[in-house]
Amino acid sequence: MRISCPNCGNDTEFYEVAEEVTITTYYVQNEDGSFTSVNDRSEILGEVRFFCGECHQEISQFHDRFLQMLF
Repeated sequence: MRISCPNCGNDTEFYEVAEEVTITTYYVQNEDGSFTSVNDRSEILGEVRFFCGECHQEISQFHDRFLQMLF
């Protein structure tokens, strides 16, 4: 079953908005003094909402289905 926006019918583009997020990024310094990211970790402490990527309608009622189909 595909998710589609009840407002505009979009069934291809979506996005999440997460509140209260902590992102930790680990770096190594290279020989030339520049830095390269080697790993990152995020922790979401707040609410996560799901939106249509076309009309930007909140469609969080489909978020659980989205998570089930995320590979």
